[in-house]
Amino acid sequence: MAQYQITLGDDVVQRLFVGDGGVARLLEQVLNQVLQAQAQDALQAAPYERTPDRQGYRNGTYDRPLTTRVGSLTLRVPRLRDGSFSPDLFARYQRHEQAFVLALLEMVINGVSTRKVTRITEELCGTELSTSAVSALCQQLDPVVTAWRTRPLTETPYPFLLVDALVLRVREGGHVRPRAGCVVMGVNAAGQREILGFWVGDSESEATWRTVCQDLKARGLQGVDLVVSDQHAGLVRALQREFQGTTWQRCQTHFSRNVADACPKALHARVHAALRAVFDAPDRRRADWLSQQLIADFQDTAPKAVAIWEAGVEDALAIFAYPPEIRLRLRTTNDLERVNREIRRRERVIRIFPHRASAERLLGAVLMELHEGWSTGRRYVNLETYWAERGPAPDEESTATA
Repeated sequence: MAQYQITLGDDVVQRLFVGDGGVARLLEQVLNQVLQAQAQDALQAAPYERTPDRQGYRNGTYDRPLTTRVGSLTLRVPRLRDGSFSPDLFARYQRHEQAFVLALLEMVINGVSTRKVTRITEELCGTELSTSAVSALCQQLDPVVTAWRTRPLTETPYPFLLVDALVLRVREGGHVRPRAGCVVMGVNAAGQREILGFWVGDSESEATWRTVCQDLKARGLQGVDLVVSDQHAGLVRALQREFQGTTWQRCQTHFSRNVADACPKALHARVHAALRAVFDAPDRRRADWLSQQLIADFQDTAPKAVAIWEAGVEDALAIFAYPPEIRLRLRTTNDLERVNREIRRRERVIRIFPHRASAERLLGAVLMELHEGWSTGRRYVNLETYWAERGPAPDEESTATA
């Protein structure tokens, strides 16, 4: 380890004891002397020293700011004529700077507003970082998010999709406007769940959802057998047009709320129990019988609720065409609702996005984090029975062909 002889001025020592930025000035003086000593080691000669071992010549200095926990420093970095001097101090500083930037990005991703980030960095580093500077740092996420959200989906079929949206408030054209944050989760051939993509649209309309579906297909999405979502008219029409031949499963949780909201409050508990019995039936035959019982029991006391049930029961029971383990996982969009809650937890602090790009940045960062966790976690659903009924799984087909 190199040893350096450091000389401190009286004024620096006095300021150290009175607390008037003394620690920062002390550190600045020490580091500047370290830089000079490192330059001398690199040249094998002191300033103006004549020696046959000299490895080069100095060419003045340049100022470089350094932000530390004790304040902002200005370092005078020696410049050599051949430009070869690169002190290891700055290698460590570069790592510190990268860690600092990543910490800022992580704070914003986790729902800390840019104003709070500014205050935190001022307390930690003794220097003020403007909100515009924080936002500029966050833009470093954009290429990563864009590459992930546009990645190809050709490696495996995705037989099951879960689709949902949440409302985001974005400032556009001088006004705060509600925008639709659309998220699609897929289950691949191995039974692992993935986030396939996200989009920020003007509204949750058929046009927005058709754009979502077309983008997924353009990226190579294939093998879709079942799509689970709530009963939003524009979404359902888009799914029917863009994924013809696939089965649509109406989310049983949303459907239960629709039915319960239409019946008298005094009947809520009984209706809920009847709905639960239908959805938990062991097979479709038993579910149909329980459905008829529900209609007979409440058609006089809750006619509106029964009408809603009759209109949507077929779509809510579509999942009975699949094995029990799939029915348990894919009869609702509850798992995607949990994803939306994770987004909302971060977004709640921000409240209003300054523009659409910032909304996409936050959605992308949060969803990438969840996606990576799923890829290394346990299998989401066992598809062995599913593939046994519908033919060999894709990896088995490729093995048989080979």
